[in-house]
Amino acid sequence: MALGLAALLPAGHAAHAVPAAAAMKAGMFDPPYPAPELGLRGTDGAELSLQRYRGKVVLLAFGYTRCSEVCPVTLATLAQARKSLGSAADAVQVLYVTVDPARDDLASIKAYLAGYQAGFVGGTGQQAAIDRVLKSYGAVAEKVDQRGGDYSMGHTAAVFLIDRQGRLRAMMPFGRDAQDFVHDVRFLLAQ
Repeated sequence: MALGLAALLPAGHAAHAVPAAAAMKAGMFDPPYPAPELGLRGTDGAELSLQRYRGKVVLLAFGYTRCSEVCPVTLATLAQARKSLGSAADAVQVLYVTVDPARDDLASIKAYLAGYQAGFVGGTGQQAAIDRVLKSYGAVAEKVDQRGGDYSMGHTAAVFLIDRQGRLRAMMPFGRDAQDFVHDVRFLLAQ
């Protein structure tokens, strides 16, 4: 379940998100600002920290492994974008932070991401740490009870684009195709 774009803008920055005009396909933050740090556990065995990826463009998505609608589309789109980038894909890192740490441990996230692309890195932590990261990005997640005691998670569906200097540059709405990501990644890599 995707939550509307109005809920996606980081607190204090809503007035600064502007249409990208010809520069980028995603909505740009003008001016860009330092991307909030993550400080979570990564599926690659190291701390999931944006500092580790300085020099690369980071595509940050929020989701969970039992997501049946939004996450599979987003991850498949990001995998296709990386494939389309050819050798430039080495300068791009996809990060996927769970919004359901109660059910998503490192092993399940790693297995889930491997179904899309081996280089994707996931992150999790205690609920308080996930909540802090969500809030710092203006992202939201909410538990939606279902029949039989199960639940799903409504969550922010946009992908955050972070440049090589660690600045939050743009937010791509859900449903955009891989070529939009390719366009914007090439734009950020050229800067």
